[in-house]
Amino acid sequence: MTQRIERYLDEKKSCVENTLKELMPEPSGLAADVIKAMNYTLFSGGKRIRPILCIAGAEAVHGDADNLVRFACSLEFIHSYSLIHDDLPIVDNDDFRRGRPTNHKVFGEAMALLAGDGLLTMAFNVIARFGIEKGIGNTEMLRVIDMIGYASGYQGMVGGQAVDISYEGKDPDPNVVNFIHTHKTGALIAASVTTGAILGGGNEDEINSLNQYGQNIGLAFQIADDILNVEGEKNITGKEVGSDASRGKITYPYVFGIEESKKIQRGLIDRAINEIAVFSNSAWPLRDLARYIIERDK
Repeated sequence: MTQRIERYLDEKKSCVENTLKELMPEPSGLAADVIKAMNYTLFSGGKRIRPILCIAGAEAVHGDADNLVRFACSLEFIHSYSLIHDDLPIVDNDDFRRGRPTNHKVFGEAMALLAGDGLLTMAFNVIARFGIEKGIGNTEMLRVIDMIGYASGYQGMVGGQAVDISYEGKDPDPNVVNFIHTHKTGALIAASVTTGAILGGGNEDEINSLNQYGQNIGLAFQIADDILNVEGEKNITGKEVGSDASRGKITYPYVFGIEESKKIQRGLIDRAINEIAVFSNSAWPLRDLARYIIERDK
């Protein structure tokens, strides 16, 4: 990565982190245990890519990005919930995430399940409060709620995860792996940048271009995760390496091989950058972020 995008990511991540701290209560009262479990994963160190993409989407259309940081944080609540549930023994049964024990290893399976539920529902609470406090028009708010709900539910992330589970141990199938990745990961990433453009006041052509950009980088992002699961180092990724193969997961390396997966990934990034060629320099973070996706080591 260039120093420019590193500075941008650090700056936006710090802003998101501070806002997440404002939004999440300290553990107290009778519900302290579930709040503690929610905080454990929410503040476990993630890259905050989804809220940053939302902010960058607003910037690309010359919107007031600072005005929608609280909304952008709702995307991190949803992402964190999905990580907790993915790690549970009944799903992926992972013991480590981001270099430390997964939520259920610390708080137990029942509390981890409820912590995920708490984060998901709080996301929509944050979105509603944002709309009320900022006086956002009903049409805009309903549009972004619909988009995020669609991307998070059975038509998106949940559906992709369900197929991922159903096809463990089965023969490699390009159509299946494409469905899993575009739904499990790609849908929420695309929604992140697109909702930023909507709330930033973008026109329909701009919104559609950014949505296509998001779909391409979303798939490339998951392919990068697949490759890191084969070639990454546990002390850097914070997760077990080789776990996909041991579970018989339908991944891009499994279906296409490593080199072809990298070629597909590069093509997706080229298409993503081409989708936003019409934008001015205001979209430079999105261009650099697209390249970062395939250069990262965790």
